[in-house]
Amino acid sequence: MKSDLEHSFVQQLRENQNIIHKICRLYTEDEDAHKDLFQEITIQLWKAYPKFRGDSKFSTWAYRVALNTAITLYRKTKRSINTVGYEGNSHFVPEVQYNYEEEEQLKLLYQAVYQLNDIEKALIFMYLEDKDYTEIAETLGISEVNARVKMNRIKGKLKKLLNPKGI
Repeated sequence: MKSDLEHSFVQQLRENQNIIHKICRLYTEDEDAHKDLFQEITIQLWKAYPKFRGDSKFSTWAYRVALNTAITLYRKTKRSINTVGYEGNSHFVPEVQYNYEEEEQLKLLYQAVYQLNDIEKALIFMYLEDKDYTEIAETLGISEVNARVKMNRIKGKLKKLLNPKGI
């Protein structure tokens, strides 16, 4: 039973690890912090996985867990991460190289997004991932109308941040 659970989790994680990398990129500024956050999110996903009922897609559930983990971890002024012992198992998720050089064209966008608050960051991230407002609202725990209103305000903020002279 446990082996089936592990296998299922590893498979889901492999298929959705880019979600976690994107969230890590959004909430961290260097590679070491990115790796630390990725590891913490993976641990939190694994801890919560037995309670995953499948009422939503795994990706939606993973977004929620990952965003909550990132927001909680980086809001704390004193960051102490409890480590969990790892007993050798045969399941490993191969590391996918996250190429920062290819993202140079996104540098300005990320600089603008860093200036948003945590909830705004999560909302714009999901919007840029082409998630519909229903899924965004479900993941963030807000109403669909609230998600739309917040998104319109964020678009205005980003427009000002990316084009401060109004040209």
